[in-house]
Amino acid sequence: MKLIKATGKDIPLIQDLARRSWENAYAEILSEEQMEYMLSEMYSEVEIQNHLQNPNYHYYLIEDESNHSYEGFIGYEHNYEDQTTKLHRIYLVPESKGKGFGKGALQFLNEKVSENGNKRIILNVNKNNAARNFYESQGYRVYGEGVFDIGNGFVMDDFLMEFLIH
Repeated sequence: MKLIKATGKDIPLIQDLARRSWENAYAEILSEEQMEYMLSEMYSEVEIQNHLQNPNYHYYLIEDESNHSYEGFIGYEHNYEDQTTKLHRIYLVPESKGKGFGKGALQFLNEKVSENGNKRIILNVNKNNAARNFYESQGYRVYGEGVFDIGNGFVMDDFLMEFLIH
């Protein structure tokens, strides 16, 4: 597994990986309308370009070195809160799940967070998303919950999770 820093030329790839992973991860959780709305808002070229221009926001592509395929991506933002990095996005295409890519990406994130001097990683996970179990297996814990209005009559109903860097 190799993590490759994404650039503007990778936006179409990020969009494709997001769609492929979302269609699997959220098929039973979100309506098709909400999924399309969120993908169009959160993964528009303008939105991703804005992230890439933020010096604290980083995207990395997850490559399977054995077959030179992209299996997913991770997007995170250092100093989102005091001494805290927010994991905004980590998505894998369905056929790559269970192969250690997610675990490897979180270990990579821990290293980047430590290098940056942050002490905590936070994330939101949909209350009905089985990914919560994965995060808990990697040492994350639920510290709260929230319902967030994302526009167009849609909300995100999430658990708030954290991981403390020691």
